[in-house]
Amino acid sequence: MDQLISSNVRETLEKVSASLGCSPTSAQVASYLDEHDYLRHLRDEFLIPKIADLPCTDLSLVDGSEESIYLIGNSLGLQPKMTRKYVEEELDKWAKMGVHGHISGSRPWAWAEDNLEERMANVVGAKTDEVALMNGLTVNLHLLMLSFYKPTAKRHKILLEDKAFPSDHYAVESQIRLRGFDPQQSMLLLSPRPGEETLRTEDILELIKKEGDAIAVVMFSGVQYYTGQLFDLAAITEAGQRKGCYVGFDCAHAAGNVELKLHDWGVDFACWCSYKYLNSGAGGIAGAFVHEKHDNTIKPALLGWWGHDLKTRFKMNNVLELQPGVKGFRLCNQPVLLVCCLQASLEIFEMTGMQALRRKSLLLTGYLEYLIQHYYSEDPTRPLKTHVHIITPSDPQQRGCQLSLSFSIPIRKVYEQLQKRGVACDMREPSVLRIAPTPLYNTFSDIYRFVETLGSALASH
Repeated sequence: MDQLISSNVRETLEKVSASLGCSPTSAQVASYLDEHDYLRHLRDEFLIPKIADLPCTDLSLVDGSEESIYLIGNSLGLQPKMTRKYVEEELDKWAKMGVHGHISGSRPWAWAEDNLEERMANVVGAKTDEVALMNGLTVNLHLLMLSFYKPTAKRHKILLEDKAFPSDHYAVESQIRLRGFDPQQSMLLLSPRPGEETLRTEDILELIKKEGDAIAVVMFSGVQYYTGQLFDLAAITEAGQRKGCYVGFDCAHAAGNVELKLHDWGVDFACWCSYKYLNSGAGGIAGAFVHEKHDNTIKPALLGWWGHDLKTRFKMNNVLELQPGVKGFRLCNQPVLLVCCLQASLEIFEMTGMQALRRKSLLLTGYLEYLIQHYYSEDPTRPLKTHVHIITPSDPQQRGCQLSLSFSIPIRKVYEQLQKRGVACDMREPSVLRIAPTPLYNTFSDIYRFVETLGSALASH
């Protein structure tokens, strides 16, 4: 597969199709790429829903025994096969030994999450001591901002993208109000240029340079949930810190999707959920990062006993021995069943690495882009044909595995037809489908089948 991936996916596809004696849009190309995919065995680690088991399927249109076309890992990742085993192990332990499960077995409940933090750190490019597994994403964002957002009369603004994920927007707004400031004055929202859908890196950096003396925190997403744009985290971090700002990221759509180097980039703080590309199940335990440079300077504003040093935590003398860095932000013991779910997924990530996953992702997403452009680019000679505009950046370095497809027609009925045919994807009205080919378990044949099924859905519209 390494030899197949070039900076130009079009050249790769044309080279493969020429060797096969077929068109680049042929199913033979997808089959060839799957056969030469050195990560193809990872799909076997997941449970792929059958078409018949999806709630909206019309079995008069499709074969229900086939695997569904699951392209919505940006919303909820698939279940690893080991998840059930690990959860049942802990239920069995609870049944047989009760409270003794806190300190017994292969996954003692009292420190179960500690065993996963090195694996999690490898996924996000951090040191183990810089990562904590705890809570949910927005809870962690609040806990981190309580410590990193220190507004003054002169430096009180928080910079974020204009259409940040709603939870981020609400968290920032409430943090500003909590400190006695007005969100209308303290929320600095950056929008794309008129007529454009994504932010230009130079515009982000220019605004930081211009407004930086008034900005307390730069708080961006790693990958923008709607457009799929991957921000230049290293450049944003450097620009913000040069102006004296703390820089943090919501990596919900980046963790497990793209290569992150939170430590090397010097990011101040970050948080992420684990149920999207990290496949831990709905409401799975979330992650938080605080760079080690803050171990002795940034303290949690809210305290709980799980932030106490494990060696003396159970002496219960109410004299806090706070763990340094992000570990001190823990408040309470973690739900062990959620730890089990995340363990099952992180073990699969250990079978490969983010660099290898990213290489496959570039070709997988590029293949989707190629087929969409081939069949659905706007053609002035055929004005009545439905066309699709990809609002995600065309530069592979500015996107993860998600492509956001904007249709020239209202999307709901097309989306419903896709669902009837066993496609799981995401709709944003009035006209956008978010399609996320996930390299851990999606195949090139999935992409081919999706584009073929999209044609059927549009024909029935």
